[in-house]
Amino acid sequence: MNTMKKVNCHNVKLHFKFFPFVVSGEKKFEIRLNDRDYKNGDFIALHEFGHDDELTGKMICKRIGYVTDYEQKKGYVVFSLIDLD
Repeated sequence: MNTMKKVNCHNVKLHFKFFPFVVSGEKKFEIRLNDRDYKNGDFIALHEFGHDDELTGKMICKRIGYVTDYEQKKGYVVFSLIDLD
């Protein structure tokens, strides 16, 4: 029996005003529409975008930690961002 858990890598855009705070570790969470079925243990690649929705070329990868929809807008989740070792 195969007991390995499926792990996804989600590629998403992150606004330039939030990106430096994720990089510095000050911002340790994301609130997102759960259109990608975010799960604890998945990876997330956050791609910085600037004005006019243009990607800047900067990207950071994190692991998704605790995920909950408690007190969120319908269809949204909040999850922790964990540094990769």
